[in-house]
Amino acid sequence: MIATNSCTAQQKTTDPAQVVLDNIASRKSVRSYTSEPVPDEMVEKLLRAAMAAPSAKNTQPWEFVVVRDRATLDALGEGLTYAKMLKQATLAVAVCGDLAFERWVHDASAATENLLLAAEALGLGAVWTAADDPVRSSVVRDVLGVPDNMGTLCVIAIGFPSREEKPKDKWKPEKIHYEKW
Repeated sequence: MIATNSCTAQQKTTDPAQVVLDNIASRKSVRSYTSEPVPDEMVEKLLRAAMAAPSAKNTQPWEFVVVRDRATLDALGEGLTYAKMLKQATLAVAVCGDLAFERWVHDASAATENLLLAAEALGLGAVWTAADDPVRSSVVRDVLGVPDNMGTLCVIAIGFPSREEKPKDKWKPEKIHYEKW
């Protein structure tokens, strides 16, 4: 099923541009997963998509920590107040960036969005949980052993959705300005 830009109609298309636009419009935050593990081939596709993101001066300052271990997922879910869904997810990816690069947050954010869109395209559910403030960053650093020269942006919970979720229609024309504010 592919949603149109209204996020309500369901249709199939083979037009490559429309497939991409439909995938973007269909992306949603999924917080409930089955116990089925995400296959290695899918994990690689997610990471390849993340690394295909643009970065300032092509610095590619991102690094990723792939987490499958149940105890580690549970520890992250316990320590991160808004990431309890990690206790149910079968996979997580922590997105980090080299602090030596001024634009690492922008670059890691682009990589994160690519990963989230790839998850949607693969039929996986995923949700971005912030880990960039001192408290959450400390949890991620402690649990995953992230070195001091790396910033933590987020932890993405990933798995096969346990129920159907609908994307939100976020189209708000009043937020668009042409030529000038």
